[in-house]
Amino acid sequence: MKQEKELALAQPTGTDTELRGILDRRAFGWRTVALGFLRSRRKLTRRLSELQPVYTDWHHPWLFFLAVGTMLLSSMDAFFTLQLLDRGFYEANPLMAVLMGHGTLVFSVSKMLLTGFGVLTLVYLSRHRFLNRFRTGLILTSAFSFYACLVCYEFVWLIHEL
Repeated sequence: MKQEKELALAQPTGTDTELRGILDRRAFGWRTVALGFLRSRRKLTRRLSELQPVYTDWHHPWLFFLAVGTMLLSSMDAFFTLQLLDRGFYEANPLMAVLMGHGTLVFSVSKMLLTGFGVLTLVYLSRHRFLNRFRTGLILTSAFSFYACLVCYEFVWLIHEL
């Protein structure tokens, strides 16, 4: 008798399922994406057993700066590389040299896609530890620093060639 009551209470009635279908907050749409982007909530761990948050909705603004800065520096690197190639220099990166042989459009698009995919991956994995030693976000900081030095180097050569 007691089990029958519990089963009856556990089974939803027809009106419950109708309301549940209409007011389902888990429905996915563009509104979900926009609100999830504007009001990110997960900044901390989800469970107490997790030592550190790995995948969160919110990333530190420094990562945004590094990601955008790396992409801008990569674009400047592509532009400066094309300018230096016009002045008689050669491409030192063998992969980019092969892509350059297919044309400047292929070179530019490939460079932006490869850099963009790498930056997005590093931002997504920024809280992971690489080889259990340091956070992966440090690799993004290193990439930004490398591109900054490379762009400065290319800029100096362009000024020198004027």
